[in-house]
Amino acid sequence: MQDALAWFHDLPDPLAEWLTMLGAALLSLLASALIYRIGRRLLQRTTRGRFPAAAIVQGAHLPARWLLPLIGLSLVWHGAPDDLHGVMGLRRLTALGVMACATWLVVRCINHYTAAYLASLPLKDADNLEARRLYTQTRVLSRTLVGLITLVGTALALMTFPTVRQVGTSLLASAGVVGIVAGFAARPVLGNLIAGLQIGLTQPIRLDDVVIVEGEWGVIEEINSAYVVVRIWDQRRLIVPLQWWIEHPFQNWTRESAELIGTVFLWVDYRMPLEPLRQALQQACQASPHWDGRLALLQVTEAGERALQLRALVTAATSSAAWDLRCAVREALIDFIQRQYPEYLPQWRTQGLDRAMAPPASAGP
Repeated sequence: MQDALAWFHDLPDPLAEWLTMLGAALLSLLASALIYRIGRRLLQRTTRGRFPAAAIVQGAHLPARWLLPLIGLSLVWHGAPDDLHGVMGLRRLTALGVMACATWLVVRCINHYTAAYLASLPLKDADNLEARRLYTQTRVLSRTLVGLITLVGTALALMTFPTVRQVGTSLLASAGVVGIVAGFAARPVLGNLIAGLQIGLTQPIRLDDVVIVEGEWGVIEEINSAYVVVRIWDQRRLIVPLQWWIEHPFQNWTRESAELIGTVFLWVDYRMPLEPLRQALQQACQASPHWDGRLALLQVTEAGERALQLRALVTAATSSAAWDLRCAVREALIDFIQRQYPEYLPQWRTQGLDRAMAPPASAGP
């Protein structure tokens, strides 16, 4: 033992300091591993079956396995003398790893919490308006928050390099135009981030909302951090930037409720009796599984010079059911008129014109 101590004291000062620091780093790694194992077991036992603590612990265990040793090594490197060769590089490298793992930890915790919360929402229920509202709000806000945290973490990691700090300082001090140009270049990204926050808080759209966008009927299929995917009725996909929803008007058929009033227009002759047609409308609605029983009304909305315009109002629980109900009612009313009153379909009358242009009987050739 004395020989080993004598050998250690005979080493050059830098080498002895490095050996001391490596020994401290090894002890730090062992202590970090022990703290990680004990802390993980304790947290798993105390948070078992508890939401959202269990989801956060599940998301944090993998980044924490790397973050704790890096924090211990960072403490060891900062305890070493500043003039020790290579220690500054280790400090910078460890600080970069700590920032990356910390960003990873926060992002994973947010993602696991979001996934657990969204899985608990009753989206499969018939009346899922509140669930869709919470789903959209949580999804959009979590993705926006993850984007902001990643952006801040990347910026802090880059600031650990002195050259990057010097370049950034010189650019801000001597070239303000570059900052303005960069601001204009980043405007779409920042605009989408702000629009994502607005959509998440105010919720003009939600997942599974039925909307009319650019003249297209579709359903909100996905809301990302930069764009919204609208599934068109013919299985096409319309990609719309987030900022567009804030700056342009659009139709949302399921904003407050999925119930809709559908309209069916018909043109008939003036002689068409309306009461049998009202009974046919009632029968068509009762025969359709898409009718919710709230309204079935037939009205004359216009009296033109050639025919009457009739409007049938029918109600359904959802927009897709309203579309199918409108088609079924239109077909049933046309079939009823064709079978019962075919002579009262819209006609072009020429009898009066022929009679008016005919010469009188007393007139000669």
